[in-house]
Amino acid sequence: MKLIYQVEDRVKFGPLLVFAIQQLLAIMTATLVVPIIIGNGMSSAAALFGAGCGTLVYILFTNRKSPVFLGSSFAFIGSMSAAFAGSATVAVGYLGLIIGAIFAGLVYVVIALIVKAAGVNWINKLMPSVVIGPTVAIIGLSLAGNAVGDITSGGLKTAEGASVASPHVALICGLVTLAVTMICSAYGKKSGKLIPFIYGILAGYAVSLVFTGIGNATGSDALKVVDFAPFAALVDGGVSLKTFISAPSFTFFTALGGFTDIDGGYIGTIAVAYIPVAFVVFAEHIADHKNISSIIERDLLKEPGLHRTLLGDGIGSMVGAFFGGCPNTTYGESIGCVAITKNASVYTIIAAAFGAIIISFLSPFIAFVNSIPSCVMGGVCMALYGFIAVSGLKMVQNIDLNKNKNLFVVSIILIAGIGGLTVSFGAVTITSVAAALILGILANLMLKDAPEE
Repeated sequence: MKLIYQVEDRVKFGPLLVFAIQQLLAIMTATLVVPIIIGNGMSSAAALFGAGCGTLVYILFTNRKSPVFLGSSFAFIGSMSAAFAGSATVAVGYLGLIIGAIFAGLVYVVIALIVKAAGVNWINKLMPSVVIGPTVAIIGLSLAGNAVGDITSGGLKTAEGASVASPHVALICGLVTLAVTMICSAYGKKSGKLIPFIYGILAGYAVSLVFTGIGNATGSDALKVVDFAPFAALVDGGVSLKTFISAPSFTFFTALGGFTDIDGGYIGTIAVAYIPVAFVVFAEHIADHKNISSIIERDLLKEPGLHRTLLGDGIGSMVGAFFGGCPNTTYGESIGCVAITKNASVYTIIAAAFGAIIISFLSPFIAFVNSIPSCVMGGVCMALYGFIAVSGLKMVQNIDLNKNKNLFVVSIILIAGIGGLTVSFGAVTITSVAAALILGILANLMLKDAPEE
């Protein structure tokens, strides 16, 4: 892939700002939604602040050589819920979020030390292209249901959480978003080719506003694709400074009140909830970095080194949870954004990280992002997730699939991943991506010495 901006290239301030906003829009919805899922008063703005800080830590540890943004990890949702379920008070639960992220981060630190001592050749032997390629494809394909579900929903929600807007109207808005994104990327000149997501989102949002305006004028909820509740919340009780600038509710502030009520049993519960998941996410860490390596045509596992990417991810997660409660992880949306725009400049990621920190204080921008209809983001994500899947399939294009030993490995990974195979052990769930990867590794080890056909 011919990149427009290489990893080390510096971008002029104006374009850099726009590129950073595009990265933020790509990762922001997922980053903001994790605290909403967990509840217990967790702050989405604080999670965004933590993601920005965690990304800067990651960039620091990787010597500015890996252009990936870190955001809230969905893999730890069960662990985070367990932190609150086993807590005596909400403050203890918040403290549990930080302790859990420390446990998970320490797993990465230990693995990084092992990798530093033993090298990465064993990783390449354990997970060659025939294993990693389809696994990366699964990362994108496993998210396909989310994108398709989002593209037909938006607007007001019922008490059960169902969308009131007509799925046909939402689909139109989502397809407009997708179409404008594709046209800008394929036919656009200069900014159109470089920031297709921004144009796509703005176009989809504009069409959504038109439908919503008609819906308000006619009293038809089915046409109300945009929910203005996030904006209404800004002026609830009158216009004040908080309408424009508001400090996020950082996790560590609430966690300070939990030290007096915490005990050893609860810490043990947190350890059991977080540590096994960290090993699962480690597998996804490998897949993500193999993926971005193929896009920028540089082996990040060798330079800056897997031990550095692990340290950046692990310690970045600790920092992210300290502020926002959510452990962080490398985001496929960010990688997909790099692939589509062909902009691998790490300075774009740095700018996006600082942007996330600044924006977390800007109430109107957070409200705007929260008001973007699901269908609009679904249109963008159809492209993002698709590019992740395709980049994985490109890794296997030079693999001889006429050989049964290769065909079996790829087939097992694809079916296990697309089929959604998961394995649960109490509060710990091995995700479909991790389960598919494990099966692929085992199949490859079983068949690696099979005679040539």
